[in-house]
Amino acid sequence: MHTLEPYWKWRDYYTAEEDEKSPFYGREYSEFEFSDKIYNYYIHPQWDYIGSETLYLKLLYVDYKQGAAIIEFIGEWNDCIHNDIMFLKRDVIDILIENGISKFVLIGENVLQFFGESNEYYEEWYEDIKDNDGWIMAVNFREHITEDMIESNIHHYVNINEKYADINWRKYRPFHLVSYLDDLLIKVIFSE
Repeated sequence: MHTLEPYWKWRDYYTAEEDEKSPFYGREYSEFEFSDKIYNYYIHPQWDYIGSETLYLKLLYVDYKQGAAIIEFIGEWNDCIHNDIMFLKRDVIDILIENGISKFVLIGENVLQFFGESNEYYEEWYEDIKDNDGWIMAVNFREHITEDMIESNIHHYVNINEKYADINWRKYRPFHLVSYLDDLLIKVIFSE
């Protein structure tokens, strides 16, 4: 797992550690010192710790004019034991929402397991953004993860669909990705 690095090719557009509004403002990263682990596996030092023992993330991009954030995840998303959604909502999402973010792209190709419990934080997140034409979209999560999310009734608040499961998001510039997903969401809603 230590070789799985967060996507870095958008660093010319945005870096969370240099954004004064970011929950990760001022963080310093090592390229060589591996200290964080998920279970017994070291992870790349560029991932951000959010209070969870099993879920890390990287805030890849925030555009305050567009009102959008793109977040990449790695590990096990465990709301049952570690209450990962609480850490995510309180320590990252709430700060972004306070600064005008209402569109959230969650990239989950490196999420290996999902254990849902209550959907209260997901509902709160949705309620916080819905009046600003906001949305939350799960992109490239593995099939068994999306099935577990749907089984946990998260799909009422997070857009989970097979059309979002295989998107080549790296070919886009970040602001184009958000526009593409915004259009795709409208198409999916009207085709249902």
